[in-house]
Amino acid sequence: MARNKYPEQTVEKILEVSLKLFSEKGYEKTTMQDIVNALGMSKGAIYHHFKSKEEVFDALCEKLFYETNPFKKAKNHKELNGLEKLKFVLKTSFDETEHHQLSIASMQLMGSPAFLKKLIESNQELVPMYQELIEEGIQDGSIKTEHSKLLAELFVLLTNFWSIPTIYPMTSEEMWEKFLMIKEITDKLGLPIIDDEIVELCKKNS
Repeated sequence: MARNKYPEQTVEKILEVSLKLFSEKGYEKTTMQDIVNALGMSKGAIYHHFKSKEEVFDALCEKLFYETNPFKKAKNHKELNGLEKLKFVLKTSFDETEHHQLSIASMQLMGSPAFLKKLIESNQELVPMYQELIEEGIQDGSIKTEHSKLLAELFVLLTNFWSIPTIYPMTSEEMWEKFLMIKEITDKLGLPIIDDEIVELCKKNS
């Protein structure tokens, strides 16, 4: 059997088509056969790289994060202080269309214990990234706190778990109240990360 000379291109194509399907049909309604049909490849060629749509989804999440890593982009902005870099991370999250599409698709997975475990693990990886920028803000005086790690953990918990409606069912009004509560909490703890511009971005995306 002929070998694929360009396996990376094949993986890229699988991920590109899968993102489109997950966004249009939803994760639950998309099957591996749908991905096979949309690609026009043999089933064996796709299963050589991914054994299930769960593996496809994991690879897609990792690819989108590392390609558009907002923390890496923020650190390249040497003119910004620690707090401004954190705000940059938040604002960037509103601009990434593909990430937004993937977030919508992933909402259907919240009922899966296995997916929740992966979500917890992936969000734990965010804590040191937030902590690094918080500590930079402490050093340059833009952030007033003595608890960088605890504050990083709390912020990830509030924004990536407490505010997810499939984990904590809520109306759009209640979601907005939670967002304002997160702002109040972080302001009082010395991390005024949610400014007026971020409030407006949240309103547009809610």
